[in-house]
Amino acid sequence: MPQRCRWVNDDPLYISYHDEEWGIPVHDDRKLFEMLILEGAQAGLSWYTILKKRANYREAFDNFDAEKIARYDEDKIQALLQNAGIVRNRLKVRATVKNARAFLAIREEFGSFDTWVWQFVDGCPRNNAWRSLAEVPAKTPRSDAMSKALKKQGFTFVGSTICYAFMQAVGMVNDHTTDCFRYKEITALHRGE
Repeated sequence: MPQRCRWVNDDPLYISYHDEEWGIPVHDDRKLFEMLILEGAQAGLSWYTILKKRANYREAFDNFDAEKIARYDEDKIQALLQNAGIVRNRLKVRATVKNARAFLAIREEFGSFDTWVWQFVDGCPRNNAWRSLAEVPAKTPRSDAMSKALKKQGFTFVGSTICYAFMQAVGMVNDHTTDCFRYKEITALHRGE
């Protein structure tokens, strides 16, 4: 049994997420948008709760097609608030629509969300070397800067802690602890090995 980060439980869904997804650099705009929205949905909850609902989120929010979400009207928002498969928080649902519009504006101005968001790590993943979960920060100056810039662009539910969780998830930073078998694999991936 390989050693994993201590936050992973024994659910195969969680293990798969940790082993195959978390920390791998993402450069696909749709996937980046999805992860930013899901990290915002997590606010006040656990990632495990959101991960179990991710398939429902994908179905409810048109597979995170920002162009479709940006056109959601009040009827669609009310229908989403009745959907037990997602977190039915009015502010979070409305934030998804607002964030889709802000996402499209960034894409229009900068060519891609990917180009814009990766500027916060200078376009290159950061490899950390935390020995324990207790060492991993909840936020950093880079996530502070990302949060401030996203808010300036019109996003909501993008506080610094949410932004740092997003950065970890999409591989902008490698926060697998050094005793985790994925640490060396992700570090090698970041180096292009």
